Amino acid sequence: MVWVNVMRLIPYALSDVGRKRAHNEDNFLVAENLGLFAVADGMGGHQAGEMASRLAIEKLRAQVKQPVRSATKNENLTSLTRAMMVVGADIFDAAQADPDLEGMGTTLTALWIQGRRAYIAHVGDSRAYLYRDGKIQQLTFDHSWVAEQVRAGFLTEQEARESRFRHIITRSVGFERDVQVDGSVTPVRVGDCLLLCSDGLSNFVEEPDLIEVLSRQLYRDVPQVLVDLANARGGDDNITVVLIHIANDLGPEGRLTLPAS
Repeated sequence: MVWVNVMRLIPYALSDVGRKRAHNEDNFLVAENLGLFAVADGMGGHQAGEMASRLAIEKLRAQVKQPVRSATKNENLTSLTRAMMVVGADIFDAAQADPDLEGMGTTLTALWIQGRRAYIAHVGDSRAYLYRDGKIQQLTFDHSWVAEQVRAGFLTEQEARESRFRHIITRSVGFERDVQVDGSVTPVRVGDCLLLCSDGLSNFVEEPDLIEVLSRQLYRDVPQVLVDLANARGGDDNITVVLIHIANDLGPEGRLTLPAS
């Protein structure tokens, strides 16, 4: 097989406790060798929340394997969503085995880049975005009470941003043994940037802000700039950002290269 084009994934990631919390219950995954990236925002109290998000990241990394070259689009997406279902069942079982962890759960937004496609599996209100040609697109739907009210026409976007219920999520990984996972596929190309974040960022930094930062900053500086911006606007939650730039050179040894097929 001749590779006529090669895409190189260049990730940058940062997690910050924020200005109001004593502990960081967010976790993130950067597995360049698999093209696998994720953000998890735990809940259920400090110990349980941190444990849930950490288990989600560790177990997702263990579940996702490099696919065979002949795997189809549907097979890859099914593989990722099933991996997240297994993660949810494992976290639920861990909570049942330890009274101190009862009721723990986490958001989990995972991105798996294979060839010219990004596979997304998503539960909760952490987000995935695609930045391309100066425009940004949210690739996930928030599983939160306010987002559902907005989609139903009962709240405006502004009312949702100001609602005291904006932290209530309607779906999480681990709270129940069986979890409904949203799965999607989006084409990617050289020059794209993909951004994963917890709601500690998205509650304070809106899409015009993201465009402004991504268009003016070096990508390596973007996570820190976005974290600083969210903290300057309140920082009432943990803040996690994972950015993946899709470049068009082979890069140094050890960098992941993917056939654009």
